[in-house]
Amino acid sequence: MTNKYNTVLYTGVTNDLKRRCYEHKEKLAEGFTKKYNINKLVYYEFCEDINTAIIREKQIKGGSRNKKIELVNKMNSQWKDLYDEL
Repeated sequence: MTNKYNTVLYTGVTNDLKRRCYEHKEKLAEGFTKKYNINKLVYYEFCEDINTAIIREKQIKGGSRNKKIELVNKMNSQWKDLYDEL
């Protein structure tokens, strides 16, 4: 997820992506996303199970900003909000 200007990137894991995005959009979740107005879903992946999802989250978080930007660009080159497509 990112903010209006695509300047801040956030990576997380959830078992309900639509619900979690809604919580970020409505600022119901305290913390990083609320503080930096992160409310736009620009990239996501689905995993078979939570353990795989957590491993993948750590891989993405551990990567450089450029690698994260590459992931978004491959899936969503216009960086549009994908929330309504869920």
